[in-house]
Amino acid sequence: EDSSVLNNNRIQLLSKVDHALKGGQIQSWERAYEELVSFVKDFGQARVPQQFPPNSSLGTWITTQRQNYRIYQNGDSSSM
Repeated sequence: EDSSVLNNNRIQLLSKVDHALKGGQIQSWERAYEELVSFVKDFGQARVPQQFPPNSSLGTWITTQRQNYRIYQNGDSSSM
């Protein structure tokens, strides 16, 4: 499976992390997801700042996931 594809399983995983979908490049989707899980453990929420100093690409990644989720909800094809 393409490591950048946003699919139902990944949507369910993101939904479990403080409803991350409501609201630099990382090597793989799974790694970025694990970094998000770690962020939630540390901060108690999934609102990663766009310019999060320890990991600026995480903020960009979660923004992209939210955008692609909105596209998915509208029935369009996600680029992820």
